[in-house]
Amino acid sequence: MTPIPRLRAYAGPAILSYGFRPFFFAAAAWSGLGILIWLPLLSGDIGVPTAMSPLDWHIHEMLYGYVPAVVTGFLLTAIPNWTGRLPLQGGPLAVLVAAWIAGRIAVFDSALIGPLPAAAIDLLFLALVAAAAAREVIAGRNWHNLPPVAVLLLFLAGNAIFHVEDFSSGAAELGTRLGIAAAVSLITLIGGRVVPSFTRNWLARENPGRLPVPFGRFDMAVVGVSTLTLAVWIALPTWRPTAALMILAALLHAIRLARWVGWRASRDWLVLVLHVAYGFVALGFAVLAASIAWPAAVPLSAGIHVWTVGAIGTMTLAIMTRATLGHTGQSLAAGPLTRTVYAAVVAAAILRVAAAFPGSGAQTLLHLAGAAWIAAFWLFAVGYAPALWRPRAAAH
Repeated sequence: MTPIPRLRAYAGPAILSYGFRPFFFAAAAWSGLGILIWLPLLSGDIGVPTAMSPLDWHIHEMLYGYVPAVVTGFLLTAIPNWTGRLPLQGGPLAVLVAAWIAGRIAVFDSALIGPLPAAAIDLLFLALVAAAAAREVIAGRNWHNLPPVAVLLLFLAGNAIFHVEDFSSGAAELGTRLGIAAAVSLITLIGGRVVPSFTRNWLARENPGRLPVPFGRFDMAVVGVSTLTLAVWIALPTWRPTAALMILAALLHAIRLARWVGWRASRDWLVLVLHVAYGFVALGFAVLAASIAWPAAVPLSAGIHVWTVGAIGTMTLAIMTRATLGHTGQSLAAGPLTRTVYAAVVAAAILRVAAAFPGSGAQTLLHLAGAAWIAAFWLFAVGYAPALWRPRAAAH
């Protein structure tokens, strides 16, 4: 039987040869720029022509601008490996990139073009990505990989609700929780694959001995409890029993992480950062539980940013760096630049969570967190640009 070719014959720009290339670069560049705009916008030093409130614009562009771009880059790269089908490249990939850029411009200028046209343009991107991913999974009869497609649909629904809420009341609370829950769910699903897999590979080669526990019933229980907890939190974010569910989910995620024995692979930063990122998932459940039980002592923003800056920010950079190195023929090793990127995003998470607590230094901490976030993502964009924009190097 003739093996399925990994790529079509392609002579166009290297940046459009694989999904991770344009979307990882664009996501990182926009993530840094978004925070660079957000900080003076928050203080009232500048204004932007968006129909959204400044806070909602910031939340939307991180949750429904940055995150879907990274998810798209990852899925367009992973799905061909899952299904054995050819990847999206060239013109069709350029259409998706253009749709994402159009969404960013439309939301930014929504006060000029109107919130409804802006919403329609913005929603088109996720609709196209979900359709493309579903087509590939179904055509490849790869049914067990339908859950990531379902998460894409959750992002699409959350984005639509976000626009409706912001247009009708000026505060998109439900849409925000849906977006965060979708991202955390995806980390739970995909992280449950890549973290133990990459850890096992490294340990088998470099440090024989105890290996990560394979996926089993316990992992299914963790995913189930996590999904239920997130669903209850979406609907009833201040309900006391929600806090109890979150404590249970935090404990289960912590046990799951311990079963992957990440400390045994701590010499490899590419592996270690995956464990750190997943650790923020467990910590986010715990801190949010505390914010529900003791709202006067633990701000809601602290738990939210453990997830958004800590779990989402760190995991997306961990995936982007590793996937870029591996798929462009680079050595799978974290050099000084990559280590700086990881240190900066973890520092941003710590500083941003600390800034959520009221005090005289909160504004300083907020700006330091923003600077660390910008540094992490722009260092990735600039440092990894040669690999992303040039043809694949000969593999090491």
